[in-house]
Amino acid sequence: MFTWYAGKKRYLSVLLAGGLTLSACSNTSTSMNHEGHEMQTKNSGVTMTTSSAFEVLTGNTFTLTAKESMLHLDDQTMKNVWTYNGTVPGPQLRVKQGEKVKIVLKNELPEPVTIHWHGLPVPNNMDGIPGVTQNAVKPNESFTYEFTASVAGTYWYHSHQRSSVQVDKGLYGSLVVEPAAPTADPADQDITLVLDEWMQDDSMAQMHGGGNSGAGNQGTMDHGSMNHGSMSSSPNPAINQSQNAANGHEDMAGMSDAEMMPLMYTIFSVNGKTGPAIPPIHVQEGEKIRLRLVNAGYLSHKLNLQGHEFRIVSTDGQPIYNPPLVNGQLLNIAPGERYDIEFVANKPGSWLLEEKSPYPGAKSLAVPILYKGYEKENALPDTTQMPIVDITKYGEAAKSRFTLDQPYDITYQMDLNTQTRDGQMTFTINGKTFPDVPPLNVKKGDLVKVTMVNRSKEDIHPMHLHGHFFQVLSKNGQPVSGSPLIKDTLNILPGESFVVAFAADNPGDWMFHCHDLGHAAHGMVSEVKYAGYQADFVPDPSVGNMPE
Repeated sequence: MFTWYAGKKRYLSVLLAGGLTLSACSNTSTSMNHEGHEMQTKNSGVTMTTSSAFEVLTGNTFTLTAKESMLHLDDQTMKNVWTYNGTVPGPQLRVKQGEKVKIVLKNELPEPVTIHWHGLPVPNNMDGIPGVTQNAVKPNESFTYEFTASVAGTYWYHSHQRSSVQVDKGLYGSLVVEPAAPTADPADQDITLVLDEWMQDDSMAQMHGGGNSGAGNQGTMDHGSMNHGSMSSSPNPAINQSQNAANGHEDMAGMSDAEMMPLMYTIFSVNGKTGPAIPPIHVQEGEKIRLRLVNAGYLSHKLNLQGHEFRIVSTDGQPIYNPPLVNGQLLNIAPGERYDIEFVANKPGSWLLEEKSPYPGAKSLAVPILYKGYEKENALPDTTQMPIVDITKYGEAAKSRFTLDQPYDITYQMDLNTQTRDGQMTFTINGKTFPDVPPLNVKKGDLVKVTMVNRSKEDIHPMHLHGHFFQVLSKNGQPVSGSPLIKDTLNILPGESFVVAFAADNPGDWMFHCHDLGHAAHGMVSEVKYAGYQADFVPDPSVGNMPE
């Protein structure tokens, strides 16, 4: 796929570029075989060789079919997965800002599903929340989503029906809204990397404990019960070591969720591949590379780009003002977050975009970056200790819509906590679990200020607001000193507090929840409810809507 700017040829390698080659112009959709080794641009006769797992679909009308498939994480590890259109991730939908988009969801799975357009403001009845904005789509039925792609940026989509299970099984994909006007200096390569984690042994899901959520009876299904089934052992020693440590259930007794999850999810993937199976990004000296990073998993990922300075040009799809170069620091991306980074390929050689967390699965997440003429993947992990970029101090301050001291119509406090009730771990907002958490009641036009405090001793809570962007105003009592920070998902570590603000400008009933989806399944869900809003669907009790 090519785009021309000012007579200079540039292209979008919007997949993970494993030997991507292009030879003609096209602006249509793409397809590839099951293994993703060949991709054919429809109606163009252009063959592009790639090892990515997913299609790129362009235009404004799409069909996404939820169905079962097999995922080959590497040559020895296969998973039985749930997919949109047969791949994990599902197709990337790439649309133009301002276009009206139509997506038909067809369900060929054995239980109801939906699609939520994570981060993109859509009308409330298109938000994909079962029992709140629509009935979940039953097996062998369909639903049509229609909305205008109003805000450019990097987003993603996923099922919101029993999402702690369905997203974990693979029901997600990426969504890019391209700016209506071309940027002045576009990237030579535009590459999307979707991060996730998988369990080597599905039986470990039971160690995390089941329980009931106000979102519906979850039984013993939690963080992957009935998901991520394995058909083989892994060649990764770190994975096997962590599995051995967890063989006895008593070894995990008394662990916090934050301690337990990295021991359960020990296979990290990029675009559905792990370890040596992750294909390299091929670059040429002088190119500008844009990486769109999407975290579809449960764990935060601390990423190091070896050998290169980079700029964080957007977070959650929204631009950073005058982003400076980053060198020797890690980028932390939490569940549900997106970060776009750009770097200039000015250090010929073999490098890695690598995970630097202490998790057992960290070594399985390393994306080779190979310059032309340096085809041997010989980069080694960097063992240097590095600080994490503080996004609240990054970029240049500029005039913004909200300030800490301006008047607000509504103020709301969210105390986030981990509690044990009746022997079950729960995650609470203001001491309650969904649906008993008092909603944030607003009317259209209100200016709203929310204080979020993480009172959990160890658990991290990436809080996601549907239907709106919010501006982050302060962290731990200190005003944001960098670029105005506009987000829809905010990672909150134990003991941290943030103040955010948003305008109530999109009427509806909206979820406001932790995007560690297991935390949401166990209660960490609130709602923003507009006065006078009436949903335009009738809840169907036979569907079994589970909005977590």
